[in-house]
Amino acid sequence: MLRNIDEVTIPDSNIVQDAQSIVHEYGNELIWNHSNRVYLFGEIKGHQDNLKYDKELLYITALFHDLGLTNQYSSDDLRFEVDGANAVRQFLDTYNYDERDLQLAWDAIALHTTLGVAEHKENNVALLYHGVGMDVMGDNWNQYSDEIRKAIVTKFPRGNFKKDVIKAFYEGFKHKPETTFGNIKSDVIKYFEPEYPQNNFCSCILRSKWEQ
Repeated sequence: MLRNIDEVTIPDSNIVQDAQSIVHEYGNELIWNHSNRVYLFGEIKGHQDNLKYDKELLYITALFHDLGLTNQYSSDDLRFEVDGANAVRQFLDTYNYDERDLQLAWDAIALHTTLGVAEHKENNVALLYHGVGMDVMGDNWNQYSDEIRKAIVTKFPRGNFKKDVIKAFYEGFKHKPETTFGNIKSDVIKYFEPEYPQNNFCSCILRSKWEQ
């Protein structure tokens, strides 16, 4: 088990610096710290599991994964995960990334809240998902030493993250609650709006135009 955060490096290149500048400009301290923790937790898991993956792409997707919650990148009618995925694709396309990596980055962000699916995709997709899961819900907690967890939080503080991130989710898609149907973010809408009439999959089937 890795115990020294100094063994984990954050990629540094022109494209990484540009991605960081975008988060600083359109994100906030919550998104910045969370995104960097997500990368570090994903990177450490990848290192400890001896996986092959693109570290720079993992870091860039970690930086972009919640930008769909911001005014700059939020659409009127798409899931916030898709907004973030579209943003990273557009960003990487200006650096002439090949189609495979563009799709890999898009999938990583679009699926980062999709339980039961993302962890079975390519390593870059799975590691972003695991990094998010660790920072938000403590998934795979025991895979990380106490020293590593403390060092990451010291470098990128959590503050009142548990409450703040739920609020950030809500603020990011309260104008389009219908986009949370069928995914875990519907719980956020219900948390702030208990009376919101959530859609129901069984009702969708029964109300369809089919006779039987």
